[in-house]
Amino acid sequence: MSTYPDHILRVGSQHLAELKRKAAEFERQLWDAHESLEQEIEQTAYVPEPPIDDVVPGAPVDGQQQSFRWTAEQQTAPDANGQSQLAVAPAPSDIDADAASGAKSPRERTARLIDHGRRPPKRRHRSRKIVLVGLAAAVGAVLLTVLVLDLLRPGPSWPPGVATVQRQIAIACRNPDVSSEPSQVNFACGKSTRQILWVFSLTTSGNNPDFASIRTGRQGLEPIKPSVGGQVAWSLNLHHPYSPANPIDSLQVAARAINNIIGGATMTGATGKPLVQPGLESVPANCARYTGSAGVTSRDGFPALCAKPVTSKAGQGYLVADVFRRWMVGAPPSAAQDAAVLFQNADDPGNPQVRAILSSLSRSKLSG
Repeated sequence: MSTYPDHILRVGSQHLAELKRKAAEFERQLWDAHESLEQEIEQTAYVPEPPIDDVVPGAPVDGQQQSFRWTAEQQTAPDANGQSQLAVAPAPSDIDADAASGAKSPRERTARLIDHGRRPPKRRHRSRKIVLVGLAAAVGAVLLTVLVLDLLRPGPSWPPGVATVQRQIAIACRNPDVSSEPSQVNFACGKSTRQILWVFSLTTSGNNPDFASIRTGRQGLEPIKPSVGGQVAWSLNLHHPYSPANPIDSLQVAARAINNIIGGATMTGATGKPLVQPGLESVPANCARYTGSAGVTSRDGFPALCAKPVTSKAGQGYLVADVFRRWMVGAPPSAAQDAAVLFQNADDPGNPQVRAILSSLSRSKLSG
């Protein structure tokens, strides 16, 4: 069963608002970075070309000093005409560059730089990478937002009263006397089958311990008249007289009554001899529906029981429907089937059949 208290939704909404704010701030920063990179690329891509005649080798070009960086070995020596010349050939890289460009002198190399300018650094690839990373982060933020919304969205759940009755069932089932006597059948308080108690309470009284029907005189959570409940309560060793308006008393009586319907009971007759009252599991045909086997076990003074336990989901559904018909005498077969469906889907409140049944219960008056 799932519940979604208001404070959880409120905290979730605050987290969602914070995520949206951070996503907007990140998009703004990403856009500012993108514009800054574009401006830098435009500035570095344009290099003005002054006239050749105005350029002197070794002088700054566009405010940048063009240094040829001669090494210590690249010394100059005077030639026959008194002109200085290179004593050592230029570095291989310079030779390759000159060979590729066709330049034969420093002046020609300088002229080539002026004509073609310096190549701007290749920043577009880096800019594109930054944009892609930003887009991936934005997509991640969107996916995270969608995930948070999905987690905070209230899903299908049982009516709020079910959680209350479940806590009351946990207390009521501590009474060891809720099992049938003498067979000790305890289907109503079994760990995997005790949902029968809140399903019956939901379908017959809306989980309202103050439920009362003028037509039948039934009161409390379970569909038992107070007089019948009082007869069952004597064997539960209650600490006070049975009160159908007390949910714990009401659920204990319901658990004992359900177990007696399933497993039968042995009582003392008017003659003082044991009087065996058979239960649903005393009938071989029922056992065949519940367990797949018609075999029953019996012994003197005990009601017969199915030789195999009722463990399958389908078999338990048949058993729950039969118990409901025994308990709510005169109820339509559809009501018993609805109780079986709710029992089988106790962990799946979103089941389409469950939603339809709950919708019909909310639109109609509960059976009296």
